[in-house]
Amino acid sequence: MKSILMLTILAASLLSYASNATADKTILAGGCFWCMESDFEKLDGVSDVISGFTGGSLKDPTYNGNHAGHFEAVQITYDPSKVSYKELLDYYWVNIDPFDARGQFCDKGTSYLSAIFVANDKERQIAEQSKSDIEKQFPNQKVVTPILASSVFYPIKGDESYHQDYYKNNPIRYHAYRWNCGRDQRLEEIWGDKAKH
Repeated sequence: MKSILMLTILAASLLSYASNATADKTILAGGCFWCMESDFEKLDGVSDVISGFTGGSLKDPTYNGNHAGHFEAVQITYDPSKVSYKELLDYYWVNIDPFDARGQFCDKGTSYLSAIFVANDKERQIAEQSKSDIEKQFPNQKVVTPILASSVFYPIKGDESYHQDYYKNNPIRYHAYRWNCGRDQRLEEIWGDKAKH
C-alpha cells in the first residue's frame, strides 16, 4: 500500500514538474493591468496572468505609493506547445492602442504606456517582426509601443493584492471602469473584428 502511495505521489510530482518545465513567461504592458489580466486569461494556452510593475529602477514599487519609472504590466505564464510567443504578440496588439504616446485609453501617464519586454534575442527578433507587421498594416500612423529588455517584475502584493484578479472579484466595478474608459470602443475602432474582448 505504501509503495502504491509513493508511486502515485512520484507520478504527480513528475507531471507537475513536466507541466512547469514546458511553461514560458513573458511581460507585456498595455495600460490598466486589470484589463490586460482579463484579456490574457481568456487566451487558450495561458495558465496564469499576474498584475504588477516593471521597467523602472525603483525597488518594490506600489500602486498607491511610489511606482515612478515603472509600467503597469502583466506577467503571463503560457504553454508554448499551445500558444507561441508570436501568437501571444498577435493577441497583444489587438488588445492595445499602439499609436497612443500618452498612455492607454482613458489612462494617461508614463505608467500606462504600452511596451513589450523581451527576455532574449529570439524574443526580440519575433517582437521586432511583429511590430514591423503592425507598422506595415498602418503605414500612415506611428506605432509608439517600444520593445524593451526585461527587468525585474514586481507583482502587486500585500495590502494592494486586491488588484490581482480584480475583474473576477469586482465584476460590476471592473466592467463599469472598462466601459467608461472607452477601451473596447477604441479597440474596435482600430482593429475592427480582430479586437478581442
